Amino acid sequence: MKICLAQSKPVKGDIPINLDNHAKMIHLAADHGAQLIIFPELSITGYEPTLAKELAIDADDSSLDLLQAISNTKHIAIGAGMPVKNGDGVTISILVFQPHQPREIYSKQYLHADELPFFQQGEPHSISLFKKHRLGMAICYEISVPEHAAGVHEAGAQVYIASVAKSVKGVEKALVELPAIARTYGMAVLMVNCVGHCDDFDCGGKSSVWSSSGELVAQLDGVEEGLLLFDTQSGKAETI
Repeated sequence: MKICLAQSKPVKGDIPINLDNHAKMIHLAADHGAQLIIFPELSITGYEPTLAKELAIDADDSSLDLLQAISNTKHIAIGAGMPVKNGDGVTISILVFQPHQPREIYSKQYLHADELPFFQQGEPHSISLFKKHRLGMAICYEISVPEHAAGVHEAGAQVYIASVAKSVKGVEKALVELPAIARTYGMAVLMVNCVGHCDDFDCGGKSSVWSSSGELVAQLDGVEEGLLLFDTQSGKAETI
């Protein structure tokens, strides 16, 4: 499977502009043979906890139908980040669009203490796309929770994909944690981060791919948007 990591630069709280940028990156990835594209944490709004409640949508909100239409026409699965309403609360979620299939959702199960005033934990949930292709999903802080990677491995995943919004300092820590996960469980590990300013910090980019032995396969820089394409069969990666 060819998986594309979309290192994007979100505009704070501007859903239409961010969706337009998503569309451009998805089209480019699909034209290069990507079958799945994954964006950073809360990519459609930017990582903005204080705005999450007012920006949150229902999981089936029609405002994101554009992504389903692109998925249908370009035959590509899309994972994009969005705050999602859940009862009286809001979850940090990845909405998954697959060609001519119902929308699916994965919500962050482990929250950092700083997120608790703004978000609620998601319920454990398996996404069929990821299960079918033996892929496991994590959202940012979850990579620091040993039980999360262990659970993904026990579920049979061979590839671990982390969608994050990490600061310049935070991404350096992730660049140590993620290859360790690869070595521990023998899974290829992918991380997609954003660039630009989010919340009260600058994001550090460096979206990366590690082999199942923990060796760095490819990495984007820390300042520019970009696409990183990884072939799970050949183990090779390329920038677009």
